[in-house]
Amino acid sequence: MDHVAIMKKSWGLTEKILSGQKKIESRWYKNKCRPWGIIKPGDRVYFKNSGESVMVEAKVRKVLQFENLSPKKVRDILDKYGEADGIERTEMLKFAKMFKDKKYCILIFLKNPVPIKPFVIDKTGFGAMSAWVSVGNINNIKKDK
Repeated sequence: MDHVAIMKKSWGLTEKILSGQKKIESRWYKNKCRPWGIIKPGDRVYFKNSGESVMVEAKVRKVLQFENLSPKKVRDILDKYGEADGIERTEMLKFAKMFKDKKYCILIFLKNPVPIKPFVIDKTGFGAMSAWVSVGNINNIKKDK
């Protein structure tokens, strides 16, 4: 299965993925939503900054899912996996506060991230604010330029 992860540009995460500083993509939710229970090792994740084209591709090496989170569990996850998620040690407290009320966390371990020829996707039917899109094949949502 193919997935598109839409990233907050100001955080510079797509660059961290390409540089190898960010080896894990994490998603934190109050309610279960995509890609919870859908993403699997061997899947492909395409990354794009919001408002921009898809520019990075990586394979999924491993997936961990956590539920029934508490502020302490959030801190424990960040302590163990935060640096591999591209979070600076000095930023851990900020992220712990940001995620303290989340109940679910998905950690997607990435392998072989590569820059790709940029392309645009059509998110029709996935919700305008959707930050994660899962499709059988990326070609189903690629837009012709």
